[in-house]
Amino acid sequence: MTNRISTLISAFGVLASVMLVVAGVREYRSGASVLWLVAGAVIFLSALYTLVRDVRRLRTGPPA
Repeated sequence: MTNRISTLISAFGVLASVMLVVAGVREYRSGASVLWLVAGAVIFLSALYTLVRDVRRLRTGPPA
């Protein structure tokens, strides 16, 4: 049960990080620093890694 909740939270984290990447792209296009885009991409990649790790743990763990 805990693994399912963790996976769900990770999925919402990926959605939130996608919104940050979109915001970073908009800021960059309007003349802001490229660091907004880089920060959004780093957050997205770390959230995606966490989601993949949780999904793997959910698939290989014992059924609850």
